[in-house]
Formats: sequence, C-alpha cells, structure tokens
Amino acid sequence: MKNDPRSHGLWEQSAPPPPATSPLRGHVDVDVAIVGAGYTGLSAALHLAEQGRGVAVLEAEEIGFGGSGRNVGLVNAGLWVMPNYLLSTLGHEMGHRVLDLLGNGPRTVFDLIAKHDISCEAEPTGTLHCAVGQKGLENLRERECQWQAIGAPVHLLERDEAAVRIGSSAFSGALVDDRAGTIQPLAYARGLAAAAMKAGAQIYTGTRVNAAQRAGEWWHLSTVGGASVRARWIIVATNAYTGDLWPELRSEIVNLPYFNMATRPLSPELLKTILPYKQGAWDTQKILTSFRLDQAGRMILGSIGALDRVGQPVHHAWGRRALARIYPELKDEAFESEWYGMIGMTSDALPRLHKLGTNVLSISGYNGRGISPGTVFGKTLAQLICGQIGMADMPLPLTRAKAAPARAAREAFFAAGSIISHAGAARL
Repeated sequence: MKNDPRSHGLWEQSAPPPPATSPLRGHVDVDVAIVGAGYTGLSAALHLAEQGRGVAVLEAEEIGFGGSGRNVGLVNAGLWVMPNYLLSTLGHEMGHRVLDLLGNGPRTVFDLIAKHDISCEAEPTGTLHCAVGQKGLENLRERECQWQAIGAPVHLLERDEAAVRIGSSAFSGALVDDRAGTIQPLAYARGLAAAAMKAGAQIYTGTRVNAAQRAGEWWHLSTVGGASVRARWIIVATNAYTGDLWPELRSEIVNLPYFNMATRPLSPELLKTILPYKQGAWDTQKILTSFRLDQAGRMILGSIGALDRVGQPVHHAWGRRALARIYPELKDEAFESEWYGMIGMTSDALPRLHKLGTNVLSISGYNGRGISPGTVFGKTLAQLICGQIGMADMPLPLTRAKAAPARAAREAFFAAGSIISHAGAARL
C-alpha cells in the first residue's frame, strides 16, 4: 500500500482484492459513522447493517491499512494476560464476562468467515505457546492451570511431544489452545468489508476525518477532501493509528513496532514435519518470536521492531539466525518479503472502552490481540447502539482516557531496545 512493500508485505501480495471503494464526495446522512476500517470498525459496520442501521465507514487510507492488515494472523482466545489477572482487575462478574466472550472469540471469527464465505486462509487448528527454558515452562504451567480452572480446552505438551507439534527441539514445552487458529489477516479485513457492504454499509477509503461537531441530536463530521457526514452515533475505531482528532486516545496508547518476514513456500518434504498441523506459534520471551505457516507453506517469522533504515538490517540478520536456530533445516531459506506495523499497548495490557462525547464510543488498546477482540468488541458496540444491551452489559468498564506516562520515551525505548536485543545472538 502507498507503494511501500514493507507496509503489508506478503499479506498484500497474497490477499484477494478488496471490494471496490472510493473517497466520499458530497454529503451523506447515516445512523452511525465509523472512523477506521480495521476489525473493530468493520465488525461494527457489518453487525449494524445487518440490523438495518445506516452506516458509513470513513477510512483515511485503505481497508486494513493499520494493524488489521499487518499483524501475524494469530486468532487467539482471550487477552494477553492470564485469567486470574482479569478477574482481579475487572472483578468477578465483568472478568468472567470478558473471559467467556473472548474465550469464544476465535469461534466468532471462524463462524463469520464461514457465514460470509471469506477467503482468508482460515486454519482453526489451534495455536502453540512455546516455552523457552524452565522459566518459560513454569509460566505455561500456570497458564494451563488458570485456563483449565474455567473449562478452557488448553493443555500443556512436554518437551518431546511439543517437539513433534512444532517440528523443532528448541523449546522445553508448548501450551496448546484448541480454540484458536490462524488467518490471512488482510484478507479477513477485506472480507469483513465486503460482507458489510453487501449488508448495506457504505465504506469510503481515502477519506480522512478532520473535524467532528455536535449540533442538536446529530454529529457533523467533515473530511480533508471537503465531504461531510451527519450521524447520530460515532464509533472511533483507529487504535494504534489514531490521528489528531481524538488526541486523548493517542495519548494513552503506547505504540509497539512489530515486524514479520516470510520465506518462499517450503517443500512438501519439509512441511511434513514443520508445524504439521498448521498451528501458529510464539514463544515466552519478553521480546518474543512468532512463527507460522501460510496456506502456501511459507514460513513467517516475526518479532518486536521496526523495519526502518536503522532497524531493518539488524532485524533481518536476527531473523536469519533465529530461523536457523528454531529450524536448522531452514538455515539457507531466504526471506522473500518483510513488513511491519504498530501494536497499540496500554498500561495494564487491557483494552479501553471510552465515551468521547454524547453517542461517541471507542474501544482500543488490544496489546497484540486484535483479531478476536476487535471482531467481538465491534459486534458488542453494534449491540449497544441497537439497544440490544446496555452500558452495564458491556464487557469492559467505561473509563476516561488517561495519558500514558512517558509515552514518547517508552515508544523510543521499545524501538531501540529491540534493535539492541536483536543485534546480539539469537535467543534460542
């Protein structure tokens, strides 16, 4: 996108084309204006349109331009944090509500894919959280215990069985989550957009909103191109790619860069033993490594860092070493594409639900778990607007946006820290 091969890389190369869209010209009246065409905005648009609401999605760039089109493609259940942390932070009732909603999040995603016949390489075969050393294994034992206590189909594999599932002896064990899986993330975003448009939603790309004013019961939104929208509700679904219009959202999100690199398709012989069940994987390190296969059999390796002029050569060299250590048989496999984007992080690793004004709602801060939560929370926002649930039924507490301490310094630290870490020896 935007003539930048490092923005979406393999995903743009292999995704089906997006539905035909264009910038907004003139004026439209709708029930709900949605700013941002990622998973949250597109899911909300789809579910609102299915309920007969008039919807306009206003996207400054293209469908899936932000994290929705750049991520690893792991469809995870739950959030990054352990269940007990959620229960202690959100309370028993709301904590269990989130655990149930997001525990079933992958099923919601895969059901939508099946219902709308979205071509996005869906593999609902589970995921592998891979333990690095004894400390990593102990972390996974605790995760297994907490998830199993609430009935989740999660179980720990010891070293030998994990080696068979991963196709590598580099790890001391692995936690299998049978609820989860993988998708082609940009293809999924484009498929959600096509389904929303078929249901009656209007999607305008290349349409940057630069003002929003309240007049009576209506919001009036104007765009850089001179177009306008009148809506009763606004959903702000911009997450890590939030601009200047709602600065309070940007101020509480710490952007974490994340990159992916993909090889050419591997041989059928290699694919018999490397991730034979097509399960996406990541490790327990703080500066983690993720790895998975796409439908064509390419190995996709990722980690924290930006592939900019400073970081690209360091992260690329690290990727070569890391790939060889996990899979020695791939030591000579070159990366054919590479790309990166931003993850929206919050101070407690939980998403944020905000009311930014009368009938203006936002959910953001997915902390690297955007596919299932974005889809589920977009649907939940639609239910709230349609009156099917009330604010008390929402899965997150309604809070005021609060600026993250030393946000700019932390963002610089993440970028520099990943370079320093990856400049040394690979960690496996």
